[in-house]
Amino acid sequence: MEAGYHGLKAQEFFHVPVLGREIIENLLVHPSGHYLDVTVGGGGHSRLILEATPDTQLTAIDQDEDALAAAQKNLAEYGERVQFIHSNFAAYKFTPNTFDGIVADLGVSSYHLDQPERGFSFRHAASLDMRMDRRASLTAADVINNWDEAELADIFFKYGEERLSRRIARRIIERRPFYTTVDLAEAIAFCVPPKYRYGRIHPATRVFQALRIVVNDELKSLETFLDKAPNALVPGGKIAIISFHSLEDRLVKHSLRNSSLLKVLTKKPIIAKEEEIGKNPRSRSAKLRIAERKQE
Repeated sequence: MEAGYHGLKAQEFFHVPVLGREIIENLLVHPSGHYLDVTVGGGGHSRLILEATPDTQLTAIDQDEDALAAAQKNLAEYGERVQFIHSNFAAYKFTPNTFDGIVADLGVSSYHLDQPERGFSFRHAASLDMRMDRRASLTAADVINNWDEAELADIFFKYGEERLSRRIARRIIERRPFYTTVDLAEAIAFCVPPKYRYGRIHPATRVFQALRIVVNDELKSLETFLDKAPNALVPGGKIAIISFHSLEDRLVKHSLRNSSLLKVLTKKPIIAKEEEIGKNPRSRSAKLRIAERKQE
C-alpha cells in the first residue's frame, strides 16, 4: 500500500453490495468459518459476511490499491478478523481446502466510473487509462493508438459484442491519435448511423467495455480464477459469483458446470428483485451463480 495515499474518502468507494442478501443466504455463513472475497472493492459484501457471525474470518483481495485502502478503512472495526492482500484474483495463490466460501463481484465499481483520472468512463474528459491495477503497463491509449484496424475490429466485436466494429475501427485509424476518453467517444458517435447514435445506450459503451476487458485481461483472468478457486474450498464450501455481462456469465456458467469438484446450486442465475433495482439500478444486469464443493 502506498504511504502517500490520502486523497480518497473511504465512503466514496463504499458501494451498496449487489445481491447482498442472496449471497449471505446462499453462502450459509457459519461461526468460525473462513471466507474469501476476491473483489473486495469498498468492502460491501465482506462486511455482510463479517456481520453474519461474531468470529468469521475473512481474506479480502483486490487488484486496485485504492479499493484495498478504502476496504481497510471501511472494515477497520473488524481488526484481525480480516487479512488484506493486493493481488489480481488470477494471480492469488489458492491453498487447497481453506475456505468455507468464496465471493466474486465482477462488476466495475461506480467509484471507478466516477473517478475521471482512471479513464473508465466517457462522462468526463480523462486520459485513456482503464487499468485496474496501475502496476500494469498496457493502457487503453496503447491499444487505441497502436493496434491495427483488424485487431481493433476484432476486440470490439469479440469483447464488446459491437455490430459496427469494423466501421468504428476504420474511423479510429483515420482519426488517431486519441488522448482523452471524450475525444474517442465523440469519434465513435459520429461514425455510426443517427438511429444508433441516439439509441438507448451511448454508441461508445460497447467499445469502452471491450477496451477495459483487453487492458485488464479480464476474461483470461476470470478463466484462471474459475479453474483454481474450487480446489481452495473445503468440502461443502460454496462459491458465489456475480457477473454483469453475457461474456462473463457464459464463462462462469460453463466453468462451474464443467468442474469435477463442484455441484451447481443455481440452475438459472439469481437476479435482483424490483425493490433492489429501484434502490440500486446497476443491480439490474447482475447475475449470481452459486456452486458447492462436492463432499469427498
